Amino acid sequence: MTTSEWIRQGRKAKGWIQATLGEQVGVSQVQVSLWETGKASPTPEQRTRLESALGGGAPTIARDAEHLSLPEPPPEQAESPKEKPPRRKTRGAASAPVEPPDKSLESWIWDAACSIRGAKDAGKYKDYILPLIFTKRLCDVFDDELNRIAEEVGGRAKAFRLVRHDKKLVRFYLPLEPKSPDDAVWSVIRTLSDKIGERLTTHLRAVADANPLLKGIIDRVDFNATTHGVRDLDDDRLSALIEKISAKRLGLNDVEPDIIGRSYEYLIRKFAEGAGQSGGELYTPAEVGFVMARIMAPEPGLDAYDPTCGSAGLLIKLDLVLRERMKAAGTTAFAPLKLYGQEYEPSSWAMANMNMIIHDMEGRIEIGNTFKNPKFRAGNRLQTFDRVVANPMWNQDWFKEQDYEADPFDRFPKGAGYPGNKADWGWMQHILASLKPQGRAAVVLDTGAASRGSGNANTNKEKDVRRWFVEQDVIEGVLYLPENLFYNTTAPGVVIVLNKAKPKSREGKLFLLNASREFVKGDPKNYLPDDAVVRIADAFTDWREVEKYSRIVTRDEVAKNDFNISPSRYIHTGDADEYRPIPEIVEELEALEAEARETDAALKAILARLGV
Repeated sequence: MTTSEWIRQGRKAKGWIQATLGEQVGVSQVQVSLWETGKASPTPEQRTRLESALGGGAPTIARDAEHLSLPEPPPEQAESPKEKPPRRKTRGAASAPVEPPDKSLESWIWDAACSIRGAKDAGKYKDYILPLIFTKRLCDVFDDELNRIAEEVGGRAKAFRLVRHDKKLVRFYLPLEPKSPDDAVWSVIRTLSDKIGERLTTHLRAVADANPLLKGIIDRVDFNATTHGVRDLDDDRLSALIEKISAKRLGLNDVEPDIIGRSYEYLIRKFAEGAGQSGGELYTPAEVGFVMARIMAPEPGLDAYDPTCGSAGLLIKLDLVLRERMKAAGTTAFAPLKLYGQEYEPSSWAMANMNMIIHDMEGRIEIGNTFKNPKFRAGNRLQTFDRVVANPMWNQDWFKEQDYEADPFDRFPKGAGYPGNKADWGWMQHILASLKPQGRAAVVLDTGAASRGSGNANTNKEKDVRRWFVEQDVIEGVLYLPENLFYNTTAPGVVIVLNKAKPKSREGKLFLLNASREFVKGDPKNYLPDDAVVRIADAFTDWREVEKYSRIVTRDEVAKNDFNISPSRYIHTGDADEYRPIPEIVEELEALEAEARETDAALKAILARLGV
């Protein structure tokens, strides 16, 4: 085994990325990459630290850094004796706009989005704006990686040649080389002066061609697109957008992944606000995601899955909470979560991938209809995961009984039944089938999913499935959220937590929490403040009963209430009589009417066969 193989295999056995190993031995990620590709050898001191970090003895060093074999530069590009620091070019003679240092990244990123046609129309251009900000981050990080390599190999021109020769030295290789190696990589885009849309599209497609992971993500938008012969985004407005984005540097030393990631999600949230009903399909409010992530209590190395991942916000928050937990414990080296997601809408799928990369996280996001064609499989069954988080589209009526009966993945047990014309509990069955034996899940559903059909003398298919979940004792608890948090509805919503391996002391019980008052009034949407996020998650985790807030109920009590698992049924938050939310009642009436129509149709069919 060579030294490079020993380092690479030892790192992977630990579940570390190159940057983590670099932190352990006091070198850069680039240096670790050079070792693993055999283009440099650790010094004796570094080898001792590697042995301590990885365990075992290192093989004999076979190659050293002086043996780097690179193509020599042509004479006109020979290295100057001393590299100058990278400088930015401006378009024409105009100087670059400078943002005040106290302007938040969120404000700047929204100002950039509004530079096209103002806040009212900004959301219409999200497919242009998000990839450009993402590209700016890629360019600035690539510059930082080039600068680190330049320090080790003797200049940026040589660094450019090195990464062109071995693209594995950087996370994403960008085939964008400025006229001078000292100039910022972003200057290739910033200095475009004619046919800007066409040439920008060409550049981004070249980046995608060089990086298979970015295929279909960064190159799906045509910046030169027209409608009836008129440019959707003309060069003047595109140039103004590029210039606005150029005002801030987004490199590794300028902004941490969590900060740029939070700002990127802020932009997605602003777009969701403007999109109204459809906005809820790509974005779950951040504070709801953090409540779910805290309740899920992620541990290093676990795998996590979201079958309807939208912009991947719920998965990202799981990883952020893990990092927070490790930092609080004083742990610097740990295995990250393995993230998996599937998304139906191509634009949201691209957004999810960009969002994950910009947070400096690695995961696998597939595209397609999860319900009809789940991509994560193990043979003829679903792949299973330690944690699942999801916010599926509420009350979907896309799937019929034959879809459930013909399912080849054994997701819908015969004893559970078919949930009727709303797919909420169909999603719950998919998620339960996606859990490992010790797995847990947190799922956002419409409030009515917790209570529809309960209290009715007639049979109700949705209630029958809910009864099956209660009787199987896989529901850990239910969280009732405040109203007007979500972008696609003013209804409160609930978070249902599943647990396939409840502790013995919690078997046969459910924990219910009514957080309907834990909100701050907002415009256009309410939100959960930070202290409420912690309070809700801690109470749920500890199963802490608080008057007018949370209760532990038994399966027998749930059965007596006809398998209504809505916390509002059991926990009265005020002294006055408790009333069910009007949207919940309206939904139940609609469900009853739909059932009546189904019953009438079935009866007429029977009578017709009898000739009556």
